[in-house]
Amino acid sequence: MAARPGPGPAPGPALGLALALLLLLLPPPPGLAGAGDARQEAAVRALARRLLGPRAAAVELSVEAALAAGGPDTYRLRSPPGAAVAVAVTGSSGVAAAAGLYRYLRDFCGCHLSWSGAQLRLPDPLPRLRAEIRAAAPGRYRYYQNACTQSYSYAWWDWERWEREIDWMALSGINLAPAYAGQEAAWQRVYRSLGLNQSEIDGYFTGPAFLAWNRMGNLHGWAGPLPPAWHLKQLYLQYRIVERMRSLGMITVLPAFAGHVPQGVLRVFPHVNATRLGGWSHFDCTYSCTYLLDPEDPMFQVIGTLFLKELIKEFGTDHIYSADTFNEMTPLFSDPAYLSRVSNAVFRSMTGADPEALWLMQGWLFQHQPDFWQPAQVRALLHGVPLGRMIVLDLFAESKPVYQWTESFYGQPFIWCMLHNFGGNHGLFGTVEAINHGPFAARRFPNSTMVGTGLVPEGIEQNDMVYELMNELGWRQEPLDLPSWVTRYAERRYGAPNAAAASAWRLLLRSVYNCTGVCVNHNRSPLVRRPSLHMDTELWYNASDVYEAWRLLLSASAELGSSPTFRYDLVDVTRQAAQQLVSNYYLSIRQAFQSHALPELLTAGGVLVYDLLPELDSLLSSHSLFLLGRWLESARAVATSDQEAEQYELNARNQVTLWGPSGNILDYANKQLGGLVLDYYGVRWSLFISALVESLNSGSPFHQDQFNQAVFQVERGFVYNKKRYPAVPAGDTLEISRKLFLKYYPSALRHSRAGLV
Repeated sequence: MAARPGPGPAPGPALGLALALLLLLLPPPPGLAGAGDARQEAAVRALARRLLGPRAAAVELSVEAALAAGGPDTYRLRSPPGAAVAVAVTGSSGVAAAAGLYRYLRDFCGCHLSWSGAQLRLPDPLPRLRAEIRAAAPGRYRYYQNACTQSYSYAWWDWERWEREIDWMALSGINLAPAYAGQEAAWQRVYRSLGLNQSEIDGYFTGPAFLAWNRMGNLHGWAGPLPPAWHLKQLYLQYRIVERMRSLGMITVLPAFAGHVPQGVLRVFPHVNATRLGGWSHFDCTYSCTYLLDPEDPMFQVIGTLFLKELIKEFGTDHIYSADTFNEMTPLFSDPAYLSRVSNAVFRSMTGADPEALWLMQGWLFQHQPDFWQPAQVRALLHGVPLGRMIVLDLFAESKPVYQWTESFYGQPFIWCMLHNFGGNHGLFGTVEAINHGPFAARRFPNSTMVGTGLVPEGIEQNDMVYELMNELGWRQEPLDLPSWVTRYAERRYGAPNAAAASAWRLLLRSVYNCTGVCVNHNRSPLVRRPSLHMDTELWYNASDVYEAWRLLLSASAELGSSPTFRYDLVDVTRQAAQQLVSNYYLSIRQAFQSHALPELLTAGGVLVYDLLPELDSLLSSHSLFLLGRWLESARAVATSDQEAEQYELNARNQVTLWGPSGNILDYANKQLGGLVLDYYGVRWSLFISALVESLNSGSPFHQDQFNQAVFQVERGFVYNKKRYPAVPAGDTLEISRKLFLKYYPSALRHSRAGLV
């Protein structure tokens, strides 16, 4: 458990008195708050052995909390004269030491670590440093995780996968992160102690792939219930997650009560003051319309305190708790006094269990519903909690920063976050200029209360470059030279310099990765959306840059083709090019239909359905990280019975397709996976083209509503078809990409240069 918060760092001259006072109230850095130096030192040495094997012996790792002198995390790198070790890394916490280790591996050994693979070919002997290097983080926190990531990415993880993620977090310097697994088991105990029966509890929890939205009060019951074995396995995971995170000096964030309750609470306590909220995101009250307790009802404090005491008894605490009462849901009243009472009630339910509690809240609601959240309403919600006892995640700061129009969240500390990804969609995307300058501008903002940076994607395992960049910026005092940085990135990622690969990355940097203005990375390509005659094909970049990057990467394949990260990137860039090609063919199909040109419609539709989409599916099926079978089999692997396996697979299939019983949030979590492209997207496109051909042949108009009804049966059929998909890749990635290139590149380039299809 953490000690009582002590004095924080002295703020720089640009931060102002407000932040200086707030930092006194925040928990101390992990080196002071979490495990002791010896425990953290042992944990980071174990991490190095997992990462480097026997070569870890050439690196000396130590933890000295005093290195930070009461300020933010700090690390020091040096090569002791005459010592057997090449480099000695000292950190003020386990996380700081791990970040220092990765700095050495990255900048001096040319290594790279990411979700899609590692490049750890170490020089022999390891290089020695000419001079000591010392780095201090510019802010107290480097935060990671979004409430939605728990479902879009982590839903089926076992401990082995969690261990790799926590290692990556530590090496990335992340020191603040949620630990949400197992909370439903605690809630079940609380509900039972209140008098709810098991059927009422089962009817409340969603299935595993939708728990994120159950926890935020958006959904209940959908794709559930949760089997008893699920609770046991998640508890086991949570014990290991919090132990490992804390052993490395990370601060864990535990969930708290936000006010949402099952309907069964109203049966047991008929006089409780609860109001039913409206439906959420195209869901009706069958699975939505959650009950929200009135903040002044005594049961609010009873339930909130009971739950948190149960969690603390089970897992200990680092005194930071998360709760989101109005995530994408409009409050009952806009009266500022009411909003202050709500936030105060949530906070008091935390302090009732832990007097040192600090509330971490997602700031998504303020930019999601700006018409409701006017300055008076925002201020009221934030000021229902004492200043310094809340941290707000400015969740979408790279595109829609809230701190700028709320006077730095009216005095509450905030973390500048990069959201970047929605729904775990595939698609090359980034706002590199915004993230390269945004955090520094936020620190310079008048009376800034910024206390760190954060990564908050809805889904992970995509666009590695953007996250490597953001993690590096979390330790920097000034922006990077991006073209130079990405050139070094390509060399580290593939383990060798290559002019063509570096040129490809510079092209991608200036195009797909440099969206400016308000950019929402939600893939709306016709490839992954239900077909219609009104689809969006607009791009924020020049399509020819991606085609040229594709050509350059293929030209580098003779030298780099053995690199796993290169093969991943080749799939990803080829996939992006194919996605652009789908838009080209869609526009040809639409133009042919509107011109009543049946031969042209049959030609373009035939190429799309019978060649391009099958070839794309083959490409994706050649890489393990682009397999539908990997997602589905990971869901089945969690099960302890055939019945559970079928339920979990239905959860996994529904999330990436219909997202609800009737396509309520259709294709929100779309993925480009081998198996999914052919059997889901491909079948939809085939049906669409057939409907257009039938319309031209019969002379009757095309009716979108009728098509939607027909295609829903195809979509629903995919969710329930029980076909097993391979979890092992097949085919040669390089050969398939080259085949696609030779077939489609010449016409694609002509189209993009001419601005035609």
